[in-house]
Amino acid sequence: MLRTMVSQLLEHERIKTTLPKAKELRRLADRMVSLGKKGTLHSRRQAERVVRGKQVMEKLFGEMAERYKERQGGYVRVLHAGRRNSDSAPMAFIEFVDRPGEFRPARPPRAMLKSFASSALPVQVDQTSQ
Repeated sequence: MLRTMVSQLLEHERIKTTLPKAKELRRLADRMVSLGKKGTLHSRRQAERVVRGKQVMEKLFGEMAERYKERQGGYVRVLHAGRRNSDSAPMAFIEFVDRPGEFRPARPPRAMLKSFASSALPVQVDQTSQ
């Protein structure tokens, strides 16, 4: 089931599923993108064990690897989408970050935020008015 879901996620870049499935799928999808970024023969064979379809494999090792070459991790996000009417199961959207048409834009990495905060100029307070 997860093999099919990760293949569909790579193909469509956003799918709607139950929250527990989305959380488990996030781990597997991040691992597949990491294998795609390596681009070696061994990583391609490891990814072929999970990902179904030749076009999806080409997209993983081509477009996705190029898109996320600078990103260290966190390629996928899970967004809560309420509850399903029939059985009240919690639903969620799972989508790739940094793609056109995403629900919410990606935040910059934490390392970048820390470097930005440390490079800001210090504020000087005028003490002559006391």
